[in-house]
This record gives sequence, C-alpha cells and structure tokens, in this order.
Amino acid sequence: MTAIVRIDDEVVDDAEFIRLLKLTGQFESLIEQLVREKLTVHAAKKHGVTISADEIQQRADQFRRVRGLHRAADTNQYLDAMGVSLDQFEAFITDGLYQEKMLDRIADEGAIEAYFSLNSPKFDAIEVSHIVLDSEGKAKEMISYLHDDPDGFAEMAREHSIADTGAAGGVIGKVLRGSLKPDIEAKIFNAAVGDLLGPFVSADRSCFEIFAVTAKYPAALDADVAAEIKRLLREEWLMARAQEHIIEAR
Repeated sequence: MTAIVRIDDEVVDDAEFIRLLKLTGQFESLIEQLVREKLTVHAAKKHGVTISADEIQQRADQFRRVRGLHRAADTNQYLDAMGVSLDQFEAFITDGLYQEKMLDRIADEGAIEAYFSLNSPKFDAIEVSHIVLDSEGKAKEMISYLHDDPDGFAEMAREHSIADTGAAGGVIGKVLRGSLKPDIEAKIFNAAVGDLLGPFVSADRSCFEIFAVTAKYPAALDADVAAEIKRLLREEWLMARAQEHIIEAR
C-alpha cells in the first residue's frame, strides 16, 4: 500500500482512496476517462500520428505558464511534490497531443459536413414556452382560454405556472430534437409556429403541461451544430474502438 496523505497520525493509503472513489460514485467516471484516453492514444499511434519535439515543448511551456511555473526550478519542485518524474510528465504531455490530433482527424471538417448531410433533421430546432399546472381541470380550462387569447400565454404562465420558468413567462427557449420526451417532441416538431399543444400529463399524473411553439429553425450547420456533431462523431468512434479491446476494471 502507498500512503497518499497523512493527517496527524492517520495515514490515508491508495486502497482507502480507491474505496472512497468507488463509494462516492467517482471511480467509474475516472476509469471511463482513462480508458477513452488510452484507446485514443493507441489508435493515434496505430494510424501514424506523429508528435514533434517542438510540439511537446510548446505544450509543456503552456502547461507551466498556466500554473505559474516560470522557472525550471519551479517546475521541478512542482513535479517532485506530486511524485512525478520528468519522463512521466513528458509522457503525459505527449499523450495529450496524441489524443487531440486523433480526435481532430476523426471529426475534421469533411466528416462534420458528411454527418450533417446524412442527419440534418436531427438538428432542427424549435423555440417553445410552456405552462405547467397541477390538475387536469386547470390545464383544460387554461388551454381553452389560450385558444381564445393566445397573446396572453406569457401572462398566464407568470400567474399560474408551477414551473420555474413561470417567472420568465414560461419561456423554455431554443431546443434541439432529443431534448423533450419522445411523445411530446414528435407533436411539437410537427406543429406550426403559434400552435398550442397539450395538455400533456406527467407519468405520475402530478402535473399537466401546455406548450406554445414560438419559432422554428430548420437545421443549419452553424458553430453550435458543428460542435455537437464533433462530439457525436468522437463518441461513436470511441464506442467502436471499445468493442475492439478487452477492458476490465479491477
């Protein structure tokens, strides 16, 4: 066992530290992150990704500047305090560069455009507001009122909605497909601007929700959508790589 920290006469070792991570639910996420990083580095090397000495030096210099380690002596002291050797530090920097280069290759501009072309409906967006009420009777009465006076939606939300959004007139804002429950989403995305939908009952029948569609945004490959596609491409790639290896957490 290796001691991690001492508190007076009490020593916390690595076994206790790992046990704490497991009991607090943090162990699995750290293992997942580690596996993702290792798989990416292995793939980068397999695909001939190269890292130059200048790139390592620049990234190491950036690491030091961020942490205020302006002199070599400061860096050495910092690493000594953590029990990390210079070789281990260089390996950490190099692996980080491998990961970035490999993930950039997976989700380059061409891949993003191709994914968008095949999946553009997934990135349609709508703008909606809602009113949440605690009884079916109130909800039916409300939607009947709103059909007669749709311009009163925001005021009714402020006065009657039990949701946190009530104070803002019920505004949820812009949402992509996949953000709402499937049965509600299908109806809302097929609605026209100005349509009222509902009331929709919650699973436990404790509340009833009315939606108003205030705007529709056909899919466009803007910066936000490109960032989401890049994330999806990386996730799909990592899932595929995980199937190629035997991975066991101990």
